[in-house]
Amino acid sequence: MKSYKVTDFNAPLQEVDVQTPQPTGTQVLIRVKAAGVCHSDLHIWEGGYDLGHGRKPLSLKERGVSLPRTMGHETVGEILAFGPDAKGEPGGVKVGDVALVYPWLGCGKCAACLAGDENMCLKPNSLGVHCDGGYADHMLVPHPRYLLDLKGLDPVTAAPYACSGVTTYSALKKVEHDLGNPIVIFGAGGLGLMALSLLKAMGGKGAIVVDIDARKRDAAEKAGALGTVDGAAPDALEQLAKKAGGPILSVIDLVGNAATTQLGFDCLSKGGKLVIVGLFGGGATWALPLIPIKALTIQGSYVGNLRETKELLDLVRAKKIAPIPVTPMPFAKANDALNDLKHGKLVGRAVLTP
Repeated sequence: MKSYKVTDFNAPLQEVDVQTPQPTGTQVLIRVKAAGVCHSDLHIWEGGYDLGHGRKPLSLKERGVSLPRTMGHETVGEILAFGPDAKGEPGGVKVGDVALVYPWLGCGKCAACLAGDENMCLKPNSLGVHCDGGYADHMLVPHPRYLLDLKGLDPVTAAPYACSGVTTYSALKKVEHDLGNPIVIFGAGGLGLMALSLLKAMGGKGAIVVDIDARKRDAAEKAGALGTVDGAAPDALEQLAKKAGGPILSVIDLVGNAATTQLGFDCLSKGGKLVIVGLFGGGATWALPLIPIKALTIQGSYVGNLRETKELLDLVRAKKIAPIPVTPMPFAKANDALNDLKHGKLVGRAVLTP
C-alpha cells in the first residue's frame, strides 16, 4: 500500500510504502479510485488556523490531529473486503461496489452521534483528518454504513460530494426558507461552483457570487451565477445592492476571512442571515450594535451529516446535476496539487487518481 503522508507541518508529503492492511471487526477495505484535494487539507498541511486579533493560531494538535497523517476526506473507492463483524451489517454495499466514503465521523456513542450528527461530535474521528484518509491506493473505512454506493456516478467528479458537496448542501439548507430570492455567495472555488449547481437543483432563484479572482468569477458566470462582484472593488457593496435588486436576506461565506465576513455582514438587510463556512481565518470586524439593530443571525456551518450526504447523492441523481470542473492528477503529484490550490491556480477541484 502506497500513501502520501504529512510527516511534518509545512513540509512536502512523504511517499510511504507498507503492507496493505486487512480489515478487522466492522472495517471495510477499499481500493481508492479518487481523492479530492480540499482547502481544509491546506490547513492540516500547514498545521493551524489563523484566529485573528493577535491570538495564537489554533494548532492542529489542539484539535486532536497527530502526525504522520494521510490526508484526504473526499474519497471514492472500490470495495475489496469486509471485516468479520461487518457481514450482515446495514449499509447496502457489497464487494465490487464503487462507493463514496462519508468521512465526518465521531465517537459513535455521544448524544450527537446517536442522533445522526457525527460531524458535531466533541471527540471527532474524521477520516483524512484524525484518522488516515484517501491520499493512498488503499484505505480502511470503520463501518459499511459510511460507504454510499455511487450507482454509476463518475468516481472522479463524485469524490468532492463528500466535502464540498455536503458542506454547501448543508449551508444552503440553513437558508432554505429564502431560496426564492437571490442569495449572495462568497467564494467561487470548488465549494462556490458546487453551491451554484445545488442551488439550482433545490429550486433556488440563484446567487450573486463574490470573488477577487477574475478567472473564478468567470467560472461562476459560466456555472449560472445571476451576477458576480469583485470583492476588492471599492464599490462592491453598491454593486451587490444593485445586482440583488432588493433586500439581501441570505449570505453564505465560503471563504471566511475578515474582508469577506465584513462585506457579507454589511450587505445584509434587516432580519438577514450570514452563514459562515470557510476557514481562511482572521478576526471579525463587525460593529456589535448593528447585530441587534439589524436583527441579524450569524451562524456557522460545519460540513454535514451522513443523512444529508445521502440526500445530496439522491438529489444529484434525480436532477442529473452537472459536476463541478475537476483536474485529475496522479497521486504522485499530491504536493503539486496542494501548491496549486494554495496559490489559487485551480478552478474547481483537483482530484488525485491512481
